Amino acid sequence: HVQLVESGGGLVQAVGSLRLSCAASGRTFSSYSIGWFRHAPGKEREFVAAINWSGSNTPYADSVKGRFTISRDNAKNTVYLQMNSLKPEDTAVYYCAATQRGIPSMRSADFGSWGQGTQVTVSS
Repeated sequence: HVQLVESGGGLVQAVGSLRLSCAASGRTFSSYSIGWFRHAPGKEREFVAAINWSGSNTPYADSVKGRFTISRDNAKNTVYLQMNSLKPEDTAVYYCAATQRGIPSMRSADFGSWGQGTQVTVSS
């Protein structure tokens, strides 16, 4: 299993930007697809974005398409989530997760390793 640690969350005003990082341990990091999910109070956990090992396949949730960008640096064992034009409804705890599926999944059940989460709060 790979261990994941998120960072980069915080408080930002609407239309602002944040970049989240997901740092992974393990020499096989490049073989994993990585996903970002978020969980807001009173709502179910939802898929945000995912990336395959090479970065060639990056599905996004419709709610973040055009505003968020996922990328990875396998040399640094890190995946990033650049979040622009943030909205109050983006407020949530953001989690990164890893799966050995070659095609990145949008289902949380397909991911076996999870980080502890990082809080993102967007004020209006």
